[in-house]
Amino acid sequence: MGYKCKIVKQNSMCFTVSILREGKSISSEDYYNSKLPVKKKKAILPDFPFYNLVSGFSHPSLPIVKKDGLFLFDWGLIPSWIKDDKSANEIRSKTLNAVGETVFEKPSFRKSIISRRCLLPVSGFYEWREIKGVKYPYFIQLANNDYFSLGSLYDTWLNYETGEIKNTFSIITTQANPLMEKIHNLKKRMPLILSPQDEMKWIDPDLKINQIKELIKPFPESEMTAYTISRDANNSRINRDYPEIMNRVNYPELVEQESLLF
Repeated sequence: MGYKCKIVKQNSMCFTVSILREGKSISSEDYYNSKLPVKKKKAILPDFPFYNLVSGFSHPSLPIVKKDGLFLFDWGLIPSWIKDDKSANEIRSKTLNAVGETVFEKPSFRKSIISRRCLLPVSGFYEWREIKGVKYPYFIQLANNDYFSLGSLYDTWLNYETGEIKNTFSIITTQANPLMEKIHNLKKRMPLILSPQDEMKWIDPDLKINQIKELIKPFPESEMTAYTISRDANNSRINRDYPEIMNRVNYPELVEQESLLF
């Protein structure tokens, strides 16, 4: 329906993203006008990229929402204090996600979480469940929303050697809710999903620390659904950038476990 967030690493969180709207790219103007209940600026908006599946480790430019508008930022946060290009390239693959419980303490994130928070729009995400050494990929989405927002944070880094400026972001993760504990049964984590009423709170740069912490929590499992998909999603050596990757695939050996899950 809207945007799809796909996860590649079976023991981690949201590392692969697809940006679709009923099989077609959505215009920036349509999204901006429907999403932001703030005064619109007369500005040229970036074109939304079109992907079926793109890995976070390729550091794609993706649409994020800040208080002042819609922007394309690179996935994999580079803190402003990084000294050189080599260090920037090393850290950005380690900052695709930020752990919500320690985000106020980690040097890479502790300044951004205070006043540089943003939203990443998705319509679902993928995670892996391991049973007897076999990994089963799931597509997870909200039951009553075509798309929703993942709480994220951003930073701006200046390469003093070249003068290049990089705007980058990271997705916050939280402890898993009961549904995600069963699916993501190794790490038991999930991305920070924000309810519609909390989206504008999250991107308010003046929010107090205690108010930010109150928003970093697992999303209710009663408002989520999930199903298994093809094991093609496990294989980063093939082209997974095709629409059918998210089709439902049933595994007979999971029937008993699925009856417990749902």
